[in-house]
Amino acid sequence: MFGFSMIKMVRQHANKLDRSMRLQLVNLYRPFQKVPCFLHTMLENRLKKRNKLPVIIEFYEEGDACSLGLEQVHQTVSGNRKCAVHHQFTSIPFCSATLTANVIEELLNNCTHIKKIHHDREVKALLDKASPSIRADVLNSSGVTGKDVTIAVVDTGVYPHADLKDRIAAFKDLVNQKSETYDDNGHGTHCAGDAAGNGYLSDGKYKGPAPEANIVGVKVLNKTGSGSLSTVIAGVQWCIDNKEKYGIKIISMSLGSQATQPAAEDPVVKIVEEAWKQGIVVCIAAGNEGPDEKTISSPGISPKVITVGAMDDQNTIERTDDIPADFSSRGPTIDGITKPDLLTPGVNIVSLRSPGSYLDKVSKSSRVAENYFSLSGTSMATPICAGVAALVLQQNPELTPDEVKEKLLHSAEDWGLPGNTQGKGYLDVSKLI
Repeated sequence: MFGFSMIKMVRQHANKLDRSMRLQLVNLYRPFQKVPCFLHTMLENRLKKRNKLPVIIEFYEEGDACSLGLEQVHQTVSGNRKCAVHHQFTSIPFCSATLTANVIEELLNNCTHIKKIHHDREVKALLDKASPSIRADVLNSSGVTGKDVTIAVVDTGVYPHADLKDRIAAFKDLVNQKSETYDDNGHGTHCAGDAAGNGYLSDGKYKGPAPEANIVGVKVLNKTGSGSLSTVIAGVQWCIDNKEKYGIKIISMSLGSQATQPAAEDPVVKIVEEAWKQGIVVCIAAGNEGPDEKTISSPGISPKVITVGAMDDQNTIERTDDIPADFSSRGPTIDGITKPDLLTPGVNIVSLRSPGSYLDKVSKSSRVAENYFSLSGTSMATPICAGVAALVLQQNPELTPDEVKEKLLHSAEDWGLPGNTQGKGYLDVSKLI
């Protein structure tokens, strides 16, 4: 088996292939155990030419390495109809592509500008009393409602719910390329309401912490709540490119994938940290793999962004009975960094319903009245934190992401739990006053 060219290539270029990519290439040979040896060479040649793999190519940053590398990738791909280059990202030296194994081998052998090839693996969405539990109503009652602050929800889309009326500032669909605002899954709509629903259809009962903030919907996940690393990167890149046009101050990302490499090498971490560098506050879900330790999802492993875990508020406004949600992922990260950064409510959160969406159909029992829906997860905790960030930025528009994070962490109440369970503690908006 070690004589096969793909195996040799994986061993020779191990430092230029992420772990998932190495496994994908090695697993091409899995069917060979049932095939006579004399057919192996013929089958290997066929596999190398026919099997397509989704990849993200990272180039060196020095000089013209990225542009020269891109040019060489395009030249190599142009002669192969099974291959294609998809996204080219302007903020980070990456592109996404679909490549056959033999083209990957050719690029690694001949293109010196490639730093690493990553597997463009799957990313998934990380599946009423919440605002009072974090005391957001204290600021709301004094007129701090997130007005004129825009939150980009990078998720499954946003349904034009009455509780968001006239506040959906823009919509970008990177999955189906539609221009009309929609959400065929329901997850993104719920998240938008967690942050900025105004409770219009519930007489204010189901209201997010920033009921006057604007929402930008960026659809990067499909009908079933799945997507790829490259589409997520493209979504964040779109937010960076359009931050001035739509006034995007905050990105909320209730999605993730298993962290398989250090944050410094993770493509999605690199793009969210670039957004942070460009002045956008980024709130990311910790993940729902708790209570086991070392379960923080990517890109929540980034030391820069605000990684949000979930609290169970027991469906009461009183905080004293609240406990960390069992499912909320715990640190440390793959790099040994303490995460999450803080906790907000994430259990049985009632927010906006997207009628006829995937979740609406498969979880009818989660419907609340006619216009709302109940979900649990760090997915819900994250936009709640994003909504609070909007309150901070309404009061202090010039704050940098680092300063916003510092204020939020300072307002977290220490629950006396390990740092890798609670971070700095349970968010208390009243402490922001």
